[in-house]
Amino acid sequence: MPDPTSEEDAAELLAAAQVSLNRHGEVLRALGRLFADNGHELYLVGGSVRDALLGRLGTDLDLTTDARPEQMQRFLRGWADALWDTGIEFGTIGVGKGADRLELTTFRADSYDQVSRNPEVRFGDSLDEDLVRRDFTVNAMAVRITPAGPAEFLDPLGGLAALRAGVLDTPSAPEVSFGDDPLRMLRAARFVSQLGFTVAARVRRALEEMAPALGRITAERVAHELDKLLLGADPVAGVDLMVQTGLGEVVLPEVGAMRMAIDEHHQHKDVYQHSLTVLRQAIDLEGPDGPDLVLRWAALLHDIGKPATRRHEPDGGVSFHHHEVVGAKMTRKRMRALKYSKQMVDDVSQLVYLHLRFHGYGDGRWTDSAVRRYVTDAGPLLTRLHKLVRADCTTRNKRRAARLQANYDDLEHRIDEIAAKEDLARVRPDLDGNEIMRILNIPAGPLVGRAWSHLKELRLDRGPLSHDEAVAELREWWNENGPPRV
Repeated sequence: MPDPTSEEDAAELLAAAQVSLNRHGEVLRALGRLFADNGHELYLVGGSVRDALLGRLGTDLDLTTDARPEQMQRFLRGWADALWDTGIEFGTIGVGKGADRLELTTFRADSYDQVSRNPEVRFGDSLDEDLVRRDFTVNAMAVRITPAGPAEFLDPLGGLAALRAGVLDTPSAPEVSFGDDPLRMLRAARFVSQLGFTVAARVRRALEEMAPALGRITAERVAHELDKLLLGADPVAGVDLMVQTGLGEVVLPEVGAMRMAIDEHHQHKDVYQHSLTVLRQAIDLEGPDGPDLVLRWAALLHDIGKPATRRHEPDGGVSFHHHEVVGAKMTRKRMRALKYSKQMVDDVSQLVYLHLRFHGYGDGRWTDSAVRRYVTDAGPLLTRLHKLVRADCTTRNKRRAARLQANYDDLEHRIDEIAAKEDLARVRPDLDGNEIMRILNIPAGPLVGRAWSHLKELRLDRGPLSHDEAVAELREWWNENGPPRV
């Protein structure tokens, strides 16, 4: 006998999906009419159906059809606001209509060589054939689109039941699916982060057995999935699935390696678990601006230098001297290998490098010069550095945690006080390069740069100087460091 509760749950999801789809009713009805008038079928598929059921459908819609790309181009050209053919070799036409962005793809029945992830593109003849080649059953549901709008819900592979259970399973055997496209394994971790799902037992076994196949995937595609994972609602769950199944060993080995290091406070199972806690706490500090990819990467990687710097001390303790320096180098190397932009590499590695600097602050014993240098070294990353340092406090000792937070409150207060008197956001020497050349009567060259650096150090140490003081300091430096007079 069917479970009435299950039927009620399914009905509620389908009703919620209808509400989501009604928001796109005008464009879907128009599309349904166009395709029907030209003798073709049209279905909403994939993540669009999944997200409609979850009540999170956006303006990007995925559809599939029996029409070939050149046929679609012909009858869509006069209707669409914009038309893109960048994916036409894979049977995909991009369409812009009002606020909606649509991807329409011809039924696919691809075959793979199990060596690369590039399929031999072959158009299919049926919806069922198209759905069975998709990555997960929750992405293998469809809604028929007619001139009247969304119509029949089609679920030949049990996607709705998997969605209700919060389980990721593959339409075909996972070994076949992941062998066709190993990137799907990383997408499993991404969906765990984004949707809060778990993976089916057979999928987990396949992930563990087939993880090395991720080596077939380009760095750019890996980085794209990692970013989506980290920007998800629960990136810790996604990262942990990667590490526990061996996927992380292929794409981000430095993170799993932290399981080997016990942290110096002995308050956590290992540095790996500490880093996951820091990631959670950094996310809690993000505020209304939403997910911060740079901050999340820095929180995950901030301690990756610890395994390489671990030392057992004579007193029985463990130290990780200069792990922030080593960690910044490791971060830079890994992110370059993943083909991140120079700005992204610089920002994340600089946060890793600076995350430990605050611990020299003690109980407010830094000079104003040290505070200026802290702000200057952080530059535009200062707000993120504040959040990273606060997130890095994971001690279970409430008194120590309160003292660390109070100390950082005090540091931020001192930064604000000095910033009220000086332009800390742009610490520059009190004389620019043109003035240096004029005062010393020298041409542009390395000496000007050395003089400029000297004046900047004075500015950091002593704060703003008057023009006369700056000139006097420059002449004194020149007398000691300039070229010998003839």
